[in-house]
Formats: sequence, structure tokens, C-alpha cells
Amino acid sequence: MPITPLANRPHDHSHCVHSALSEADALCAQKGLRLTALRRRVLELVWQSHKPLGAYDILGVLSEQDGRRAAPPTVYRALDFLLENGLVHRIASLNAFMGCSHPEHAHQGQFLICRNCHVAIELEQLSISDAIVASASEVGFSVETQTVEVVGLCGTCRSA
Repeated sequence: MPITPLANRPHDHSHCVHSALSEADALCAQKGLRLTALRRRVLELVWQSHKPLGAYDILGVLSEQDGRRAAPPTVYRALDFLLENGLVHRIASLNAFMGCSHPEHAHQGQFLICRNCHVAIELEQLSISDAIVASASEVGFSVETQTVEVVGLCGTCRSA
């Protein structure tokens, strides 16, 4: 029987958010970085579900729920900080962001994205990254970053 990833299991999602914020605090303290209130809030919003969230969605929540008059560049700067420090990943095909499950170490992103419910599941398979680097090297290409996005149906949507 296949293992159902946490993103597709009923669970207390506040634990995911709390854990992500704690890891971010520790990582920033270790690196001497400043996790401002806005950066922390943006990270919290990104972790509110296992669905990638766009910058304008974040901006809307900041305006509606928080009453902040944040401009798009402010949100993008916060997202850039979170990206640069490995706390979030950018899902290019959706122009959206999701929390990184393993911010404690640098890695390449691989994502399974459900075309129906939009849940995204992060994988960390070194063999996939190695295969991409090896294949690129064979044609003289030097890989700097890689993000693999696989679209399909999650187990929950497939069963429905």
C-alpha cells in the first residue's frame, strides 16, 4: 500500500506552521539574518496550507486580515529573502511559492503538483538531481539550479 504524504492526510496544520516558523527562527539566528515581522508573516501565510500561494494572494491576505498596506514590491522582497535563504521554493509553472520542508540544508526542489486540488508535495530525491546533472554534463551544460515540477493527480483526488 502506498504511503500517503502528510499534505494529503488530515492533520493539525498549525503544527506545520509552528515547525516552519521555529526552523526559520533557528536558521536566521544561526546565519545572523533578520527575520522581520513581515518576512515571518509571509512565511506563515505560505505555510497555511500545502498549496502554493501567489504573491498577490499573500498581498490580499495582508490587506484583508492584517490591515497592512503592503505594496507588491514589499511582498516580493520578503519572498526573495525567504527564497535566498531556502525557507520557501518557487513553483514556476504556478508563479507561486510554498514552504520548504528541509530548510536546514541546500537542495534542489522536486514537486508533485495535483492538477485538481493544487496540493504540492515536495520530494528530496538525490538520484533525480544527480541524473539531471549527469545528463546535462554529457551535453556540456553546467546546472546551477533545478526545480522539477510533475503535474498529475494526488491519491485523494484519484480516489474521489
